[in-house]
Amino acid sequence: MKLSPIRYGLLMSYMLAFIILWAISPAHAAEEINPSPAPAVAADTAKTPSLDINTVTNERLKKAITAAQSSGKIDMSAATGFLGIPGAPNVNMVLAFCWAIWVGWIFSSVGAFGGVMASVGHISVFGLGDYAASFGKGMPMNKLVTDSIRVSNQWLVGTSSLISSFKYWTMGRIVLPLGIALGAGSLVGSILTPIITQGKISFRDYVGYFGIFVLGLGCYLLYGTTARARAKKQKANLAAKAFEEATKSHTADGNATRVQIKRVGLSRVEFSFCGVDFSFNPLVPIVAGFIVAAVASFLGVGGGFLLVPVLTGITQLPMYLAAGTSAFAVLVGMVTSITTFMASGTPVYWPLIGIELCGIVVGSWLGPITSRYLPDIWLKRIFIIIAFVVGINYVLRGFFGMRLW
Repeated sequence: MKLSPIRYGLLMSYMLAFIILWAISPAHAAEEINPSPAPAVAADTAKTPSLDINTVTNERLKKAITAAQSSGKIDMSAATGFLGIPGAPNVNMVLAFCWAIWVGWIFSSVGAFGGVMASVGHISVFGLGDYAASFGKGMPMNKLVTDSIRVSNQWLVGTSSLISSFKYWTMGRIVLPLGIALGAGSLVGSILTPIITQGKISFRDYVGYFGIFVLGLGCYLLYGTTARARAKKQKANLAAKAFEEATKSHTADGNATRVQIKRVGLSRVEFSFCGVDFSFNPLVPIVAGFIVAAVASFLGVGGGFLLVPVLTGITQLPMYLAAGTSAFAVLVGMVTSITTFMASGTPVYWPLIGIELCGIVVGSWLGPITSRYLPDIWLKRIFIIIAFVVGINYVLRGFFGMRLW
């Protein structure tokens, strides 16, 4: 049975409200505000270490634990948590699963903000941000946990992009030549950035720059919803209106609402969607893909929050095509960036990632199906609201030591 826009909106609102209430509950808030590790006390021969450092196989993690222990930042007798570190937070796995559903849904619905929402989960909802910051800016553990958060975000976005790309492809809502051009440009950026920045970014710096990019994006997108900006995107508006009318008449799965490639050349690619013709120069998305991938790898996100404005602004795609095409391009960058991070020794916490990936599968499958019931402008407004709230919070947190939540 197909959900009406109202019922669909209520369903997603209830799900999001449930997750937020759980995240800010007193018990969880106390865990975030007072995260482990507690300062190590003087050596106590009566205590038995919960972790044998010789059993740690990841060399970077072993060195970080040893350095933190020597500085009195870790009590080796404490119970292990995130990454198997004594005294680290233990994430509620049910909460992690629910949050991952939200991450998968938002990314697959608008082609962006999966990495941003994954970051919000890992940094704030699960308390890993305060844990990283508790070690101090110069400690290896601070940078290791920050890098682990970055690559964990990308695991979620990469999985979501894989699933949603497949679903959008079956629905005929991916501009494949455009996605390939963006993906080609992203390869270099996704390789260089992890190599240059890994192990060099403190948590506070990461959060501050993260907030600046997201807040700037929100301002750009807000301008895009004005009458003046929308008047410049007549093709996107016509195509979006035609698709919405086809959805109402239950004909959105026909060939008329699938992308039709007309011409592919070195200087111009032409295609149509819902009877509206589009074209672009392949060199533009290649350059844009490189820039977006470099920024995304630095922030530890998918880059869809930058790709979507490129697709809706430069190529005038409606959101119905921008989401799927962005997801396809993000997939290329995520596979490359994750491989580079992990080959260089950045660890991930597989028990948490495994649970989150299950939630990602659910959310990513629902997004492409349900997004057709939201008007194009609603998708953009969801995007903008999230951008402002997240951006302001992390700018305050990273540069001023303040926070909204």
